[in-house]
Amino acid sequence: MAGAKHETIKVNRAPVLTLWAAVVAERLGHDRDAAITLGRAVAGSSARVKARAIGITEAAEEAGDLRDEARRQRAAREPQPRAVHLLGRDVPVVEEGGALRALDHDRPASPRAAAGYVERAFGEHLAAVRTAMEELAGSLEPAELNRVGFRFYEHFRPEVPAGARGWGAKGALDLGRIRSAGG
Repeated sequence: MAGAKHETIKVNRAPVLTLWAAVVAERLGHDRDAAITLGRAVAGSSARVKARAIGITEAAEEAGDLRDEARRQRAAREPQPRAVHLLGRDVPVVEEGGALRALDHDRPASPRAAAGYVERAFGEHLAAVRTAMEELAGSLEPAELNRVGFRFYEHFRPEVPAGARGWGAKGALDLGRIRSAGG
């Protein structure tokens, strides 16, 4: 749309990635409830990787090492959950009452909690952001979108200070950048 105003929203990166991954998951054929749990899992996984990279989770990781080792040993004896490959991450999933859900601390994730998180983050702007993301997602075939989708996110995600200073900081999400990410 030539001359269209670029709406910007102040928001943290995590809900942006959560919603984007959910939109991509929907484009891949998952229902909205499954997709939002998958999106939240992708954002959580990315946040853990980032936290380790900038050195803000070392102490927490050391404290959790014994619990993690016990969990790994228990998991080695139990059947492994299925996984959904989404935006470069393999998200463990389970069936709950015939519905697919990402795992959240060894339990099926709550679609209501994940959707509430996104709703609180975007507020009145949620519909506009979702629409822009859906338009972008619709511009590619599903498999190609899943392959390049994280790079799209990197193009439009809010800018925040580098390193620990940017952890949890809000930045400007420009809907025009979302719309232009694919071309």
